[in-house]
Amino acid sequence: MAKKDPTDLSVEEKLKTLFQLQTALSAIDEKKALRGELPLEVEDLEAEIEGLNTRIDRIQAEIGEFDRAISQKRGEIIEAQASVERYKQQLNDVRNNREYDTLSKEIEFQSLEIELCNKKINDAQKRIAEKNVELEQSNAVLSEKQGDLDIKKNELDEIMDETRAEEEKLREKAHDLEAKIEPRLLTSFKRIRKNARNGLGIVYVQRDACGGCFNKIPPQRQLDIKMHKKIIVCEYCGRILIDPELAGIKTDKPAGEEKKTRKRSSTRKTASSKKATDANDMA
Repeated sequence: MAKKDPTDLSVEEKLKTLFQLQTALSAIDEKKALRGELPLEVEDLEAEIEGLNTRIDRIQAEIGEFDRAISQKRGEIIEAQASVERYKQQLNDVRNNREYDTLSKEIEFQSLEIELCNKKINDAQKRIAEKNVELEQSNAVLSEKQGDLDIKKNELDEIMDETRAEEEKLREKAHDLEAKIEPRLLTSFKRIRKNARNGLGIVYVQRDACGGCFNKIPPQRQLDIKMHKKIIVCEYCGRILIDPELAGIKTDKPAGEEKKTRKRSSTRKTASSKKATDANDMA
């Protein structure tokens, strides 16, 4: 059997299909609502953990730089000490005051270099100690966040396992229904649904009002909706409107109509009784 072109559907068929799609999508939304804020919490925790890992890597890199700087300064101290020893030995062989002053200045300069290197080493060691404290704190926070993430993921996985099969069926149903709707109408429906706070793009009339925003609908417009001649949207919220019968909702007759029906029945019964009495009298 050839598949029916979506554009060949009557307005009533289009509205029925749209409402069925809305029902499937609303059911999917309910499944998502069961998860609550868990998906967002998991995403936030994953982002925090990623940030903490980046921070830990940066701290470790800084500690590595300080360690290399300390090694370099220790090497410079060894070279300076060797120079001091060499210059001291040369002092024994000086021939004049100028050579003595030059060597003395070199010894003094190298001694100052040694002191400066030792100061930089001490500063670097202090920074390493601070970075190690920061690293320890970051690792503690990371461990805590990782524990929270594991708990949240387990909770989310449990909920997903419970709803996955049913949600997949609903998604397949929604996909099949979307294929039956002409693209332009489907795009409009999705846009309305996206802008609607409760995700309803099509609603039925309830108590003479829109089922989405609950604003009153004039009688003539309600009649147009029941006629299924064209797709009508709410002038207040923009949702597509259908009558309850098309949505499969049974509506009770207004009390006034029921009273009128009973009154007509009573009138008929009274008239019949009167005719019977007149016939008996004539007999």
